[in-house]
This record gives sequence, C-alpha cells and structure tokens, in this order.
Amino acid sequence: MTERPILFSAPMVRALLDGSKTQTRRIIKPQPERRVIDGVGPMLTFSKPRGTDRWLWPNAKDAVLASCRYGQPGDRLWVRETFCLESNFNVDCVEAYPPPHDDGRPIQWHEDVDYGRWWHQPHYAATDPEPELEYEDREGPGVRWKPSIHMPRWVSRTLLEVTAVRAERAQSISEADALAEGVGNLYDHLPTARERFEWLWRSINGDESWTANPWVWVIEFKRITA
Repeated sequence: MTERPILFSAPMVRALLDGSKTQTRRIIKPQPERRVIDGVGPMLTFSKPRGTDRWLWPNAKDAVLASCRYGQPGDRLWVRETFCLESNFNVDCVEAYPPPHDDGRPIQWHEDVDYGRWWHQPHYAATDPEPELEYEDREGPGVRWKPSIHMPRWVSRTLLEVTAVRAERAQSISEADALAEGVGNLYDHLPTARERFEWLWRSINGDESWTANPWVWVIEFKRITA
C-alpha cells in the first residue's frame, strides 16, 4: 500500500465530506498517441512515465493502468486543500489558550526548552471560510490562507482508498459517473449531472481542454477518514 497526495478544490472537498464524490478524473500526461501497427491496425500507445518504454492499448491494458500516477486499488490518497494554521505560540499565557477545536481535526504539538509547549491546529477554507485569527504584524482579525499544494501530510483531514482505476476519454463520462464526481449541488441552472461536470471541467482546465476530449485517469475511491 502506498500513500500519495491529491489536490481538491473547496467544492470538491465538501462533496468528499458529504459522501457524494467517489470518483475523480485527471488528465493523463503525456497523452496517448494513435499509431498504425503493421498487421494489427490502429492502436493507442501510452508513454511510460519517467521512461522511454511504450505500451499498446488495449493489448497491454494492465500495464497501462499500472502507470497511473494516482495509484492502484488498495493504495491511499491523502487530500490537500486550502488551509491556514492557528497557534498559541507567543501568547502571554500559553496554558490558558488550549486548541480551540475538539472536532477531530489534527493538532501538532511542539516543545522547546526556551518556549515551553505550544500547538498548531488547522482551519480549512472549504468548511471554515472566515476564522478570526490574530497576527502580530496585522491590526484586527484576519486569515492568511495557504494554497493546497503547500499542505503538509499531518494537516490533511481526509484519507481516501483507491478502489478502481481505468482510462477513458473525458467526454465519455456517463450521467451516473458525473454524479459520482460530486457535481450534484453545483451549477443548479444546468439540468443534468453530465452538463454540470462539463461546466466544472471547463472552469478548471479551460474550454479548449474539453473540446480536445483528452484521455483521463478515472480514479474511484472510498473515504476512510474525515
């Protein structure tokens, strides 16, 4: 079993937490190429990451799926999301300022000969968008969010277990799979989940990406912590 980080936006984090998101699609890089093989006909070839070997699709399907950078069934993905940290460091009376949240979110403790014992505890923009935090160099309450790419492992509150991996075209998504992407509560002006997923894809990857209809990894998962 291997653990890997994976980034999600705030709406998708909320969908993970409410259980409506059980799939994600990520563009395969580099994209497979269509080639004509003598005696076989048109085939797709996938480049092996960090190497020069190439695999034919679908003749070597298992080998292709094994190259998925997001892992295989049984592997785990820890979710990175936008966050900030609260701390009682530099507080006049450290003991009188305990960690404020007792809802299962992680706490990191520190101990130093000079400064004693203090803690860090995260806030998450997806579910706690306006925490009132104080900073020594700033007048009044405010918050400084950190991008999800900078989230360390200990701050993550959501762990996923990969249950299936496959490759398909982005536009091949079905209505049921679009619902499994967690778009049910997004873009209420659109009548179908598939249209909502297309809208979401365009907002993240651009109109030209949807038009190009790239090959994507489809990663199915279940949440094992929250």
